[in-house]
Parts: sequence; structure tokens; C-alpha cells
Amino acid sequence: MAALTSSKTYAGLAAFQAFDAVACAIPIAPIAKSLDTLGVPEEIRWVLPTAKAASVIGLLSAGRFPALARLTTAMLTLYFVLAVGAHLRVRDKIGNVIPAASFLATYAVLTVKGPDLA
Repeated sequence: MAALTSSKTYAGLAAFQAFDAVACAIPIAPIAKSLDTLGVPEEIRWVLPTAKAASVIGLLSAGRFPALARLTTAMLTLYFVLAVGAHLRVRDKIGNVIPAASFLATYAVLTVKGPDLA
């Protein structure tokens, strides 16, 4: 489990969240299509890249501020609970549910375990 809770893992997840924030802000075509499928109104889509950008800071804080990193993973767990729920609500393809469910599981474990303190 040490590899999962290492600061390198948090940094890698932060990099992914940063990329995803940019992709949502543009938005790239597959993301726009997914948000349309999920019925996310255009007026509130700005929340997604904003939240993802904020999560980058929290994830990168794992080494210095482990409590902030843990709060961030808890909020990302909630985010992905809502994402999985949204995909299931519209009976989306399983291929669209699996990534959200995988991130849900990852962030839930990180929330329970917390970052390495070494």
C-alpha cells in the first residue's frame, strides 16, 4: 500500500487532475459529449475545471499538509460518487462508468489511508 500513499502517487494524480481540468475548461469533444449525455447544464460546467484545479493544490500538499491532502481525497471521493451516480442515472455505457468508479475507489482508499508521513 506504500506505493499508493506515496507523495509520487499524489503528484501523479495531481498531474492527471490538472490535465483533466484543462480538458474540461476547453472542453474537448468527448468531455462535452459526456456532459451533454449526463445532462449537466452549460451554466454550471465551469465548476468542474475549477474544482479539479483546486484539487491539484490539495493533492500536491500531501508531503507538507497531509490533512489537506486527505480532505482533498475525501472531496474527490464525493465528486466521483456523484459522477458514478450521474452515469448510472442516465444508464450510460459501462465503458463510461468504469473510469469514474476506478477513481472513486482510488480516492476512497487514499482518504482512509492518508498520505505517507515520511
